[in-house]
Amino acid sequence: MMMTIGFIGAGNMGSSIIKGMVSGSFSSRDILVYDIDRVRVEQLQKDCGITAALSAEQVCEKASAVILAVKPSTLQDILPALSDALNERKPLIISIVAGKTIEWIQGFVGGGLAIARVMPNIACQVGEGISAFCCNPHVHESGRKTVTDIFETVGRVIELDESLFPAFTAIAGCSPAYTLMYIDTLAQAGVRYGIPKDTAIEIAAQAVAGAARLLQKEAEHPRALADKVCSPGGTTIEGVCALCENGFENAVLAAVRASVEKDKKL
Repeated sequence: MMMTIGFIGAGNMGSSIIKGMVSGSFSSRDILVYDIDRVRVEQLQKDCGITAALSAEQVCEKASAVILAVKPSTLQDILPALSDALNERKPLIISIVAGKTIEWIQGFVGGGLAIARVMPNIACQVGEGISAFCCNPHVHESGRKTVTDIFETVGRVIELDESLFPAFTAIAGCSPAYTLMYIDTLAQAGVRYGIPKDTAIEIAAQAVAGAARLLQKEAEHPRALADKVCSPGGTTIEGVCALCENGFENAVLAAVRASVEKDKKL
C-alpha cells in the first residue's frame, strides 16, 4: 500500500534518510519534506525529486507517517502547534530526536497516537548505520514494518526497549566519534614511524573497517578473534598488553558512562 512519508526537518540525518529511501524501495513522489531552511529542501528536490511542503502543519495533514528530525529544543517549540493536526490525521509519528522519550512527546500531543522512537547513527550517511527503535502500544505490526523498511535503507535496524536507549546512544550514536579518534591516533603513530598522514589514515581506516566486517562475518566473540592475532611473544600481544596497562579499556568504559549520563539529562 502506497503511503506518504513526511519529514519535519531535513538536516544531516534527515537528508541522509531521505536519500537512502530514494535509493531503496521508496518513491520520491511519496516523500514530503519541510525544513525552515528552504534552500536545503530545494536541493533535496533537485537531487532526489521529493515534494516540498509549505509548513510543518502541512506535513502532518498529508502524511501517513511523520518523521520528526529536528533538534531537541526545536521539537519542544513546534509540537504544541502540531498537536491538532496530528490528532486529526493520526499519522504514525516517528521521532529521531535525541534524548526525547515517547512519554515526553505524548505530553505535547496526547496519549492516543501511534509513536515510534528511533535512534540512528552517523553511519546512516553512507548506508552503514545502526538504528534502534521502540514503539508505544498504539503502533501495530504494520507500523513496525514501516519503521523497519525506512531505516533499513540506511543500515541495520533493531527493536530495543526504550530504557536501553541511553546505552544504545553511547555505544552506537557516540562511538563513531571515539572510533574516528582511534583511527586518527593510529595514523599519528604511523606518521611517527615514517608513513605519510594521508596514507596512514587510509591504512588505519581500512584496518578498522576490515576488523568490524570480520567480526560480523565470523560471528565469534571479539576477544576470540583478537586472540587469533596474538601470537605468543609477538608484536600484537605486546601492543595489547600496552593498551591494557595504559587504561584503554577503562577509558572506553568511562566514555560510555559519560555519554549515558549526558543523554539522561537531555
